[in-house]
Amino acid sequence: MRNSRTDWTRDELILALDVYFQVVPGTPGPNLPIVRKLSALLRSDQFHPFAPASDNFRSPASVVMKLMNFRSIDPTYGGKGLTAGGRLDRSVWQDFATDPKRLSVVANAIRAAANAPHESGDEEVLIEAEEGALLSRMHRVRERDPRLVRRKRNAVLSMCGRLICEVCSFDFGTVYGDLGKDFIECHHRRPLSDLPHARRTLLKDLALLCANCHRMIHARRPWLTVEKLRDIVVSLQERNS
Repeated sequence: MRNSRTDWTRDELILALDVYFQVVPGTPGPNLPIVRKLSALLRSDQFHPFAPASDNFRSPASVVMKLMNFRSIDPTYGGKGLTAGGRLDRSVWQDFATDPKRLSVVANAIRAAANAPHESGDEEVLIEAEEGALLSRMHRVRERDPRLVRRKRNAVLSMCGRLICEVCSFDFGTVYGDLGKDFIECHHRRPLSDLPHARRTLLKDLALLCANCHRMIHARRPWLTVEKLRDIVVSLQERNS
């Protein structure tokens, strides 16, 4: 039976894959400083506050085993790696292996998010982003900052006189009257890999969306952009008209 506390998370696999590409074509080893540094991070409270009390848990040796799992997936490697890697290993490889530069940016953002003060908030994200749970959580906290939401709503109200969804044009006030007046959700447009390094969020980083469109943006991986979802909605409306 698998143990969810010991399974490698998407965040961890992204960090491991980043290390993999820094090590190859050399052979991963538990004494490599980069391997020991990753092991120390993954054993820390930032990643596993309730980790099993085991010397082997995310040890340098276990990190090397994970790197060898990636080697078994790597089509450029002529030998054999360890074949015990799972579906999530292959998913992360597929998402990032062809773009090591983006992988490095995302891995650095995950490290920065892990070292930042913990931000509590609504954990609901329908589908975890390609970039992992830490950055997904930070995204949701930022877009639900009541001060930012209030500033964005006020700016749009002063310019347009009402709040409508930027994807489907739904107007809560029109449908629900006073109950829905000035109600709308905010979506953070900024790339997740930018979030740990951003000192401030600009109003242009936020989009106003109805609850349905906001959920649809987060309903699959990779998350849709506002523009892509709008194209889908417009295309379906034209097809059905």
